[in-house]
Amino acid sequence: MTDNLIIKPIVQAISLTKRVQSSDTFLTILQDINLEVSIGEAISIVGASGSGKSTLLGLLAGLDIPSSGQVYLNGEDIFSLSEDGRAELRGHLLGFVFQSFQLLSVLTAIENVMLPLELAGVGNTYQIAFEILERVGLEARINHYPKQLSGGEQQRVAIARAYATDPKILLADEPTGNLDLSTGNQIVDLLFELNREKRTTLILVTHDKTISNRCTRQIRLNGGRIED
Repeated sequence: MTDNLIIKPIVQAISLTKRVQSSDTFLTILQDINLEVSIGEAISIVGASGSGKSTLLGLLAGLDIPSSGQVYLNGEDIFSLSEDGRAELRGHLLGFVFQSFQLLSVLTAIENVMLPLELAGVGNTYQIAFEILERVGLEARINHYPKQLSGGEQQRVAIARAYATDPKILLADEPTGNLDLSTGNQIVDLLFELNREKRTTLILVTHDKTISNRCTRQIRLNGGRIED
């Protein structure tokens, strides 16, 4: 008789709390967050401005340290690792897409996409970067610098860079926030296409209900807590 397989969540937060000192008191940004995300899911984190959405994303990535609680990524307790250990884990497990693109202005599109591959010690970086830029429709723009690209094109480069190392998890923080409606819709379509094709787990912070409704489920924050 075969034992039942226990499938662990790829992202798990347990009693996650974040407080910061404000004057002579402490401000609670997140309180007792419990969350599990399965492989291949697309979830949205929604809530009013100041509800803790971006803070939660930063904690899940290990970019910020919680006041208490734990985060497991692919079964690894990330806050038991050193800062270098967390950086190494992010390097092969996570991809990031930000509202402000975060491209390096002195590098061309293909050089921006090659960078994480080179940092990860991957070979054949040019070919991999070219293929992913081709996938996002930018094969004709690979030698252009960010300032020579439109906002939508810059975000496509950022998505290509995020997916270049074939991450298991993609974190996106308001990825359409600096784009017009039509361009934003194209970027969202691309994110969900790649989510399906690569079975990458997508965790998306957004204020856009249309985008949120396309996700597997919504996590709504209110006053630093998850609403039931």
